[in-house]
Amino acid sequence: MAAALQANDGRWLMQQRPLAKQHGGLWEFPGGKVEHGENPRDALVRELQEEIALALHPGDLKPVGFAENGGRDSHPGIVILLYSATRWQGEAIAQEAAELGWFDRSEMAELPKPPLDVALLQFLAG
Repeated sequence: MAAALQANDGRWLMQQRPLAKQHGGLWEFPGGKVEHGENPRDALVRELQEEIALALHPGDLKPVGFAENGGRDSHPGIVILLYSATRWQGEAIAQEAAELGWFDRSEMAELPKPPLDVALLQFLAG
């Protein structure tokens, strides 16, 4: 799952993947994987705290859409659920990402992104 966090000025938070990881250097919505026993909202709250030091309440996450790929060869398919939020506590700090940035919709469209984040961007009003 992933979060589309929108600041009061209308800009959205994106993070740049570490260069040593798959899709390194590309920009994505912050988020991560659901661990065994977690529901998606609680997992996203945990991931955002770990990755960017923001505290969110699960009830403040609104479902926006999803993106998926079918997988191929020995790789399983991936589904990313996108939630939006406009309320959180703290200031975003890149704890795992190479960099963080706040962008308007047109700037986000220009950023190099993994394919599923390109699809997720289409769910945000522009």
